[in-house]
Amino acid sequence: MRDDGLADTEATSPTPSSAADRLIGRPMPGDRLRGWLVASVLAVVGGLVRFQNLAWPTDHGTPVFDEKYYTAQAWQMLRNGWIEDNPGFNWTVHPPLAKQIIAIGEMLFGYNGLGWRFTAAIAGTLMVLLIVRVARRLTRSTLLGGVAGVLLICDGVLHLMSRMGMLDIFLALFVLVAFGCVLIDRDQVRERLATAAREGWATTSLYGPRLGFRWRRCAAGVSLGLACGVKWGGLYWVVAFGLLTVFWDVTARRAAGITHPWIGTLLRDVLPALWALLLIPVMVYLGTWWAWFASETGVNRHLARDTASFADVFPAALRSLWQYSADVLRFHETLSTPKNNPHPWESKPWTWPMGLRPMRYYYEVVSGGCGAPTCVRATMLIGTPAMWWLSLPMLAWAFWRAIGKLDWRYAAVLVAYLAGLLPWFINLDRQMYFFYMTPVSAFLVLGLVLPLGQILGSVRDGYERRGTGLLVVTLYVGLVVANFVWLWPILNGDPITGGRWQAELWLPSWR
Repeated sequence: MRDDGLADTEATSPTPSSAADRLIGRPMPGDRLRGWLVASVLAVVGGLVRFQNLAWPTDHGTPVFDEKYYTAQAWQMLRNGWIEDNPGFNWTVHPPLAKQIIAIGEMLFGYNGLGWRFTAAIAGTLMVLLIVRVARRLTRSTLLGGVAGVLLICDGVLHLMSRMGMLDIFLALFVLVAFGCVLIDRDQVRERLATAAREGWATTSLYGPRLGFRWRRCAAGVSLGLACGVKWGGLYWVVAFGLLTVFWDVTARRAAGITHPWIGTLLRDVLPALWALLLIPVMVYLGTWWAWFASETGVNRHLARDTASFADVFPAALRSLWQYSADVLRFHETLSTPKNNPHPWESKPWTWPMGLRPMRYYYEVVSGGCGAPTCVRATMLIGTPAMWWLSLPMLAWAFWRAIGKLDWRYAAVLVAYLAGLLPWFINLDRQMYFFYMTPVSAFLVLGLVLPLGQILGSVRDGYERRGTGLLVVTLYVGLVVANFVWLWPILNGDPITGGRWQAELWLPSWR
C-alpha cells in the first residue's frame, strides 16, 4: 500500500478500511507542541538575523536601489490618505497593498532605514515560521520542518529582500500562506472522504459525496488576492494552485473508490473551486484598492470620465481602474533596456534558478572599519550557492518523483516553483531582474527538504541507515550555514577589505 495517497483504484471495489487508509496515508506527527516550539524558536532566530542593523545601509540617508520608488510612494500614502496622487512621479505601476504595508513601518519609525524596512523584516520573519509548518505538513516530520526553517533563514535572497523596502517579500509571504492553506485543504478533504468511506457512504453515488465548505481553500483565495494586491505576478499562483487543488480532488475521489472521479470532481468541486480560488481573489484584489476608490485625487482615479464605450454599464470607478491597469500592463510589456545602454544588473530567467546573475544594491568605498586604509561596504542579492546551485538537480528529481512515482508532495512543490519561473519566458524582450525569484525561494527550500527527507530515512530503516542519513543531512545543513556566514558581509553591507570583496565574487557574472 502506498502512503502518498495516489495509489491506483483497484479493479474491485475497495473495502472501507483500505480506502480510508489510502486517503489518509501517513498521519501528521503527534508532537504538536514540539512542532510549534521548533517553528517559534527558529522564527525568533530568523527575526534576530533579519532585524540586525536593519537601518543600514542607506545612500547618504536616502533609500537604495528600487527602495527609492516604493518607500517614497509609501511616504506619500501617509500624507495623502493611503493613496498615491502624484502621476508626475511616473512609476505608480504596481497595486497599492505592499506600499501601504511599507507605510506602516514609516508611520512607526519615520522616513529612515528602519521605517522603510520594518514591515519587510516582519514578513521575512513570518516566512520562517510558515516554512517550518509547511515543510512539517509536507514531510510529516518536525525534524525536517526545522531543517526547512534553517535553510530559509540562510537563503541570501530571502535574507536581503527581508531587509529592503521593496514589494517582493510581501508577494513571497502571501504566496507561501496560500500554499500552506491548499496543503491543509488537501488533508481535510481526504479526512472527510476517509470518514465517508469508513461509514460506508462514500460510494453511494457514482460521483462521490459533496465535501462541504472548505475554509482553508477560501483562506488560500484570500491570500492569493492579497498577493495580486502586491504584484500582478500573484495571478500565476492563482492559476497554478487552482489547477492543483482540482487535480487533488480527482485523486482523492479515485482513492476513495468512486466510480467516476473526474466527473465527480467536475460536478461537485470545480464550481466551488472557482468561487474560492477565482472570485474571492478578485474581490480581495479589488478590496486592496479601497483607498483609491474612496479618493478623488488618486492616480488616474477618473480616467474613464473622458471616454465612452459599451463598458459604460459598469461604475466609472471600475472602468477607471480597468483603463489604469491596461496602461500599467502596457508599461510592463514594453519595459526594455536600450540595446546600446543595457541595465548593468538585468538578467534573463534561464540564469535565475542557479542565481548566475545576482544584483548589487549598494556599493561604497569607505575609510577604515575593516583593518585596512580603505574598505568596501556593499550589499548584493545572491542566492546561497550551497542551495541555489542544486536547483537544477532538485527540479530534475522533482519531475521524476512527481511523474515517475506519482509523489504528490514533489508535484505540489514543482507546480509552485514553476508558477514563479516559467511565465517570465513569455516575453524575453522585457527588462527582468533576479529579484523576481524572491517568491520562488521558499519552494526551492521545500524542493531541497523533500530529498533530504529521503536521505534521512525513517526509524523503521534501522539504526545504522538512519544514523548515516542523519549525518549526511547534518553535514549539508552545516554547509549551507557556513556558506551563509561567508556571504554575510555582502548581504548586510559590513565593511570588508578589497581582497575579501574580490573573494566574495565567485563567478565572473557576479561582478
